[in-house]
Amino acid sequence: MKIYGYAALIPLAAVLAAAPAVAQTQSTPDALVRAAVENVVTTIQSDPGTRSGDMARITAVVEKQFLPYTDFRYTTKLAVGKAWTDATPEQQQQLFQQFQALLVRTYALSLSQLREQNVKFSYKPMGKGSANDMVVQTKVFANGEDMLIDYRLTRSTNGWRIYDINMMGAWLIEVYRRQFNDIVARDGVAGLIKYLERHNARAAAA
Repeated sequence: MKIYGYAALIPLAAVLAAAPAVAQTQSTPDALVRAAVENVVTTIQSDPGTRSGDMARITAVVEKQFLPYTDFRYTTKLAVGKAWTDATPEQQQQLFQQFQALLVRTYALSLSQLREQNVKFSYKPMGKGSANDMVVQTKVFANGEDMLIDYRLTRSTNGWRIYDINMMGAWLIEVYRRQFNDIVARDGVAGLIKYLERHNARAAAA
């Protein structure tokens, strides 16, 4: 089984906060990851449109059912690094919106490969650096193969949220930070925004 996670910024990498009340019902990190992942996969597999591979509909499912379990603004802040504090509030919002759109689209592409497969999951919470930071190791079983995907979560006043994903042995924030730093050093924050806008426009037109 292949899951394309880091195919977009290297070319742009992997997979992915709204409606906090939905995610608040999940009291533990592994329960939240289970809900986030399995609800999306179940919907994709049960709906004729998404099951046929309609990427617009699959992306809409991810936006509706996965985003409530994430804090991609925090992801953006960490991936952009020092340049985040140098950016204006308007630029920060643009970075967040463009980066989240990229993550949603890439994660949707990854999940689209599971739409016709018999998939099972297992979840194992693993301690991280503090009581408010946790990694959940997920094993995906499909068509006789398996893949490990780690989800990193942070706990805030809204409960646990996914903010980083490890697929193919690399955490997405680390991958993006290296490439974002290069772009910012060359073209500034405005250049990074334009880069993300161009990438998202090409992906949407494909």
